[in-house]
Amino acid sequence: MAKRRLNKKRFPKKSLFFLLKWLLFSCFIIIGLFLFNNFFGKSTICANSITCIKELSGAYQYGKESVFMDRTVNSPQYIADSYPSYQVLGETTELKHIYVDLQRQRLMAFEGDKKVMEFPVSTGKWYPTPVGEFKIWIKLRYAHMAGGNPSDGTYYNLYNVPYTMFYSGANASAARGFSLHGAYWHNNFGYPMSHGCVNIRPEDAKKLYYWAGPITEGDTTRHASDSNPGTSITIFGQAPI
Repeated sequence: MAKRRLNKKRFPKKSLFFLLKWLLFSCFIIIGLFLFNNFFGKSTICANSITCIKELSGAYQYGKESVFMDRTVNSPQYIADSYPSYQVLGETTELKHIYVDLQRQRLMAFEGDKKVMEFPVSTGKWYPTPVGEFKIWIKLRYAHMAGGNPSDGTYYNLYNVPYTMFYSGANASAARGFSLHGAYWHNNFGYPMSHGCVNIRPEDAKKLYYWAGPITEGDTTRHASDSNPGTSITIFGQAPI
């Protein structure tokens, strides 16, 4: 009696090759998205998610209405004064350095070992202020900053933000738009109140602006350079909840 031959159905080689190609392609897509999110996506998150650093002229914008946390605020024109008549830069050969203590919500400015300024600030509440070592890379007399989310009440659209000192470093690229700047829309300094930047009372920000490098005169927008470097900033600690 002849043995019955089993009719095994073979999987087509072409279909198997197509399946392997599809799996390989899918793996590349998943890995690509992971790398983009972790290495590029995070670096493009701006401190001011709407405006970021698109406009760097430093010009005062007249007739603009600002909004902070669903509340209309007026940008005071008193900050649009000229270069101060008093001397705030000072003549010193000592190295300048700014420290921001997130735990104490304080900013301290040093010339060598001598502390020349200290005042309360407001750091990140709705987005953390990055810690680490930074340098000021540009100073603007005025800036436009907007971000947050209207749906959760964190939206803001602020014109003529005074004495803006953008900084950058390993933990925050220049494109992310973190800065030290004056804040006229609240008076709660000493407590976290920002979306990542360091808020300073306008009168304190003015002193710091003309003291810190790069040295700026009048309303000039000034980029840091080798001959006119930006002051170093150290931000440390953890902001209180």
